[in-house]
Amino acid sequence: MEPHSPVRRKPSQARRARAGSHLPQPLTPESHAAALQGVRKFMKSYTPYDVFPISFKQIVIDTQLEVKKALQALLQNGNVSAPLWNSEKNQFAGLFTVLDIIHLIQYYYATATSMDSAVSDVEHFRLEAIRDIERAINVPPPPLISVHPLESLYEACRLMLQTHAHRLPLIDKDSQTGDPVVLSVLTQYRVIKFIAANCRDTSHLHMSLRTLGVGAYVQPGVKADDPHWPLATATMDTTVFDVVHMFSARGISAVPIVDANGKVINLYETVDVITLVRNGAYQHLDLTISEALSHRSADFPGVITCTGRDSLGALISLLRQRRVHRLVVVEGDEVEESRRGRLLGIISLSDVLKYLVGSVESETLREI
Repeated sequence: MEPHSPVRRKPSQARRARAGSHLPQPLTPESHAAALQGVRKFMKSYTPYDVFPISFKQIVIDTQLEVKKALQALLQNGNVSAPLWNSEKNQFAGLFTVLDIIHLIQYYYATATSMDSAVSDVEHFRLEAIRDIERAINVPPPPLISVHPLESLYEACRLMLQTHAHRLPLIDKDSQTGDPVVLSVLTQYRVIKFIAANCRDTSHLHMSLRTLGVGAYVQPGVKADDPHWPLATATMDTTVFDVVHMFSARGISAVPIVDANGKVINLYETVDVITLVRNGAYQHLDLTISEALSHRSADFPGVITCTGRDSLGALISLLRQRRVHRLVVVEGDEVEESRRGRLLGIISLSDVLKYLVGSVESETLREI
């Protein structure tokens, strides 16, 4: 027998490189953690300035302006906050927000000699003295912080969370005079929407909201007289003034409205107070929530709910599609019908951002 000659592989039979798997990655705690690290890496590779569109408008309000005129400026521009500017000192002076209006209303309703006097005082009060009012009602003034527009987006978010701020002014310096220039205000909603629209890793955040501890949840049995503790709640018969006090005392911006069975039927927000102010009805804060809601704008999107079993990725995807600032967590289809819709918790943008950023141990704050 002749020895076998080696078989030569034809060019067409050349070994091909193995293609990567197209199967979905397994949903494990490790895959979720990897996606979370991807989100944080994404945030560290962008700046606050990247979050904004090419063209945008920013209003800045002088501290000498009266509250009524400042509020008109906000409403005319569709804003709920604006940077303050001290023209005498030529420097940034903080932010004017809806919460400032609430603090003023609280103060003057408690100290004015008459209802008409309170209304007049609120409308003609100058913005430069807002911090004095906060001290008078034992509300700590917000830290006067800002960030450079080219700072890391991740670090800017850490700073927001450290100071419990929902907004962070972006301040640069004029290249010729060296004077500070307010470019815009970074908000939690704008940050999360930017991440949702541009970071693919968010779709792999598959673990549930309740498992991750994102949000604040009812702790039944802790307080016998308050089945929703530690959440602030109200009913349709609660007065607006009582809810306004909750906003101020707890530093929150929304209160779920529940029925006798604990089911969520509405939500009252700080922006609803602005609607009352615009319509002149804030002179009667003894209105019930039911009466106050009749003044609400017709374009109110409704109460956005979720369950504790929904994933963080699904929530972030929703924030990309809809302008939502909080979600109410309710009992879902896994319970009997009579319990569905009962209040379980509330998730704010701060809760979502806090989870995405991670540890926010205190560092030296960059105050102006």
